[in-house]
Amino acid sequence: MSEIQFHTMPDGRRIAYRFVAGDGPTLVFLPGYMSDMAGGKATALFDWAQAHERSCLLLDYSGCGQSEGNFAEGTLSRWRDEVLALIETVVEGPVIVIGSSMGGWLMLTVGIALGSRLAGVIGIASAPDFTDWGRDEADKARLLTGETVYDDNPYGPEPTPMHPGFFADGQAQLLLGRTIAIDAPVRLIHGQGDADVPWEISMRLAQSLRSDNVQVTLVKDGDHRLSREQDISLLLCTVNALSKGTA
Repeated sequence: MSEIQFHTMPDGRRIAYRFVAGDGPTLVFLPGYMSDMAGGKATALFDWAQAHERSCLLLDYSGCGQSEGNFAEGTLSRWRDEVLALIETVVEGPVIVIGSSMGGWLMLTVGIALGSRLAGVIGIASAPDFTDWGRDEADKARLLTGETVYDDNPYGPEPTPMHPGFFADGQAQLLLGRTIAIDAPVRLIHGQGDADVPWEISMRLAQSLRSDNVQVTLVKDGDHRLSREQDISLLLCTVNALSKGTA
């Protein structure tokens, strides 16, 4: 079953997802900010999982893609709860969480909540704490007064909003300044040409993780998206090795 389905949350909003059953830990892909499961990395992962008979779950956060809801109401906590609800509903057994950009922050909160079910974590240009290091004091002051801040969007014609609710929730969930209670194997991939999330963030994340099984791969000419053919190949090789317990 790989067509789009919907899971209804307790408040009635419907969350769109795709799921294919297969072998190994279930691969759960978490897209970035304002992205969805139709993106290149998510689609490539799902196609690979189907071709190799691996279990895989994609989803759209509420207010994104084909899920219901208002993006302005989206927060890390809200989206984390949606991910956990889907895992609880459709997934059996262990899980490998794969997060891109903001999804790399969300994967950490999801991974902590999964506890012993977490079999591994793969971050792609992970951006934990970007409400903090990614904002100057003027922006933070505006957000704290309830104002939405808009940024230039290099990937589309419309500016990218950060809403005050997302900012406040993010500031309450900062992770890099403390030990992150994840003991599963972790693989972090980051482009050194990333203009949005400095590659040093993945190095800080590696230091903060409690797990001793952490590897960081730096792609010297890689950008933020890491969606080129060679980048996708690196991701799929990492997924394959980690899901087999050989990475």
